Amino acid sequence: MIRLLLADDHPVVRAGLRAVLAAEPDFEIVAEAASAEQAVELAGAGGVDVDVDVVLMDLQFGAGMHGSQATALIAALPDGPRVLVLTTYDTDADILAAVEAGAAGYLLKDAPPQELAAAVRTAASGRSALAPAVALRLMDRMRAPAEALSRRELEVLQLVRDGLSNADIARELFLSQATVKSHLVHVYAKLGVDSRTAAVAAATSRGLMRP
Repeated sequence: MIRLLLADDHPVVRAGLRAVLAAEPDFEIVAEAASAEQAVELAGAGGVDVDVDVVLMDLQFGAGMHGSQATALIAALPDGPRVLVLTTYDTDADILAAVEAGAAGYLLKDAPPQELAAAVRTAASGRSALAPAVALRLMDRMRAPAEALSRRELEVLQLVRDGLSNADIARELFLSQATVKSHLVHVYAKLGVDSRTAAVAAATSRGLMRP
């Protein structure tokens, strides 16, 4: 039996997932979490005694911890559960953050029930489960690594999008302002632009980060 923890801040989404997954004979939903912090606690980092094999983790929980941060904390647990990200976002920034945090898989919420069930079983078995669209994005990055924005470059650009100055970004990411400027120079070159506004627009249009 594969024991599941559903982590999503929307009760309707959790109810829908429960209805779909409970129909599988080898699945048991043992807990639900409405926040990333609660998911981390229930997965074993908070001393709560819930035996979980796979956590289905949303990325955006509103206020509080991000799903990729929770994924990293859970993935770092000795003999902790596997984390399968289940989200609506398929940008490079979200995918890279989740994969680098240690997610065992990345699936989109519009996946058919049979694909979701298969991904859960794949993650539980210790293998990686990626949605086709996500796998394609990662393959595209591998085919043209010189043109792909790095995780750090995406982080810098997301903070530019949020209206932060170079000095603010340096403080946020614990970098020097010279390093921030260097990252932006590389971003401009890779995207073929010459301004902060154009870089944000180009990255958003290419699906590298959320609007």
